[in-house]
Amino acid sequence: LQITVLGTPAEEQGGGKIDLINAGAFDGLDVVFMAHPSQENAAYLPDVAEHDVTVKYYGKASHAAAYPWEGVNALDAAVLAYNNLSVLRQQMKPTWRVHGVIRNGGVKPNIIPSYTELEFYLRAPSMKDLSVLTEKVENCFKSAALATGCKVEIKGGENDYYNVLPNKSLQKVYKENGKKLGIEFISEDCILNGLSGSTDFGNVTFVVPGLHPYFYIGSDALNHTEQYTEAAGSQNAQFYALRTAKALAMTALDVIFKPSLLEEVREDFRQVKLKEEGQINPV
Repeated sequence: LQITVLGTPAEEQGGGKIDLINAGAFDGLDVVFMAHPSQENAAYLPDVAEHDVTVKYYGKASHAAAYPWEGVNALDAAVLAYNNLSVLRQQMKPTWRVHGVIRNGGVKPNIIPSYTELEFYLRAPSMKDLSVLTEKVENCFKSAALATGCKVEIKGGENDYYNVLPNKSLQKVYKENGKKLGIEFISEDCILNGLSGSTDFGNVTFVVPGLHPYFYIGSDALNHTEQYTEAAGSQNAQFYALRTAKALAMTALDVIFKPSLLEEVREDFRQVKLKEEGQINPV
């Protein structure tokens, strides 16, 4: 019997857990648990697959007033790309997400921009859907370059984040333990109709059965806001974090002392992963 506490930094930038997977950090483990703060308690939320992309447009500088016809406007390409994606949204599935920023838009108003740079995140419920969305989005970037005469460089992130695979056996036991501690969970309808963010823990659930619950911290503030940062560091939030940790520990004990449960967890993992991989690589 071995319990490992594994620090996994860089979730938000680069996917530290993916590097750890490749380094063998999850080899030989039966189950992996972690929890994420939120506005509600849920044993599972549909964290989606994510691909990030950096797009660079190269044009030609020129004086914007005296001889603009000599320039090739990289900012025009960036704006067209942004607008192409806005037009694409009407044909996007409700569960798809595309969001980004223009990181470099030029230097001075009187100089035709010779270089611009955009960064976008693409999200979809599955890796199969994500590949379809990625192709559509890249066509938007390429067409903007063609229209303006710019050269374009499209570079994907080092790691794609996979969607989190559910494990109903682990979720069921976690909810039972959580309820004993007074945790009130949202309904199944809320889970099915809701979307969450993306996490490199999704990649972990493709190699070992995983549980990734969300927990309330005593605040209705939304994640990635200043208000949530303040709430997460408050004394009030510590009670909810410790209660979630206890529920996870109780679930771990159930897995350890109930061999039949571990077999159920493994079977859920096999079935869900088989279905997911069948969608990615249909026969």
